Amino acid sequence: MQRALLLLFTLSFFLLAHAQEDEISFSEALAIHLPKYNKHADKAYRDKNIARADELFDSLVNYGLKGSVLDNFRVTNLKKKPVYLNEFEKPVYLTTYASWIIPTEGEIPALNKLSEKYGEQIDFIILFWDNFETTKKLAKKYHKNIKILYVDELQNNSPYVVKMMKHSLGLPTSFLLDSGKKILDIRRKVSHPFGIEFEKSFALNYDSLSSAISLLLMENSSRYITAEKTVFP
Repeated sequence: MQRALLLLFTLSFFLLAHAQEDEISFSEALAIHLPKYNKHADKAYRDKNIARADELFDSLVNYGLKGSVLDNFRVTNLKKKPVYLNEFEKPVYLTTYASWIIPTEGEIPALNKLSEKYGEQIDFIILFWDNFETTKKLAKKYHKNIKILYVDELQNNSPYVVKMMKHSLGLPTSFLLDSGKKILDIRRKVSHPFGIEFEKSFALNYDSLSSAISLLLMENSSRYITAEKTVFP
């Protein structure tokens, strides 16, 4: 019996160590896969072949970036204090943003509603590429369960990986992370024409966000979000 337990412990330790050795950081994964992606994506955009560009982005995420671990980068909160990614212990829904990006009408209300419902289970983070004053003003639009952070690139103090999150994948981009900061998926926000009624915009954004949150809960908590009918605020 003791031999069996010892063998089981040794095997478990070996598998854990092997899994840790296989882990690769997000910045390392980008260094490997980004040059080839940029070469083909630049051509697709020059040719105005948006469908091809989207296909290439999905391929980069699915075969190059998923499973990597997002680096423990440092940014700043609204108290002007440094914040590290690894300080967040729950699964993370992280969206990179900037003030010059115009959200669709239903985008922020949908995110606010879901963060109100799942804030105990998920850390919702918006990371702005803006100065303190602009970020503080924009933060008023978001629910209290959403952590608002910012990077002021004019200060030239943001870590390399933070710059790469912006300049390699563009804004806005959402990172779905398990509690160990492993990337489960990387998504771009839902797109629809401006000018559609609020209810349709809200429903499209709510459904897209719900899909992301479901993935976080299933992978990290072994719990499923029950199907529910969209309720407008």
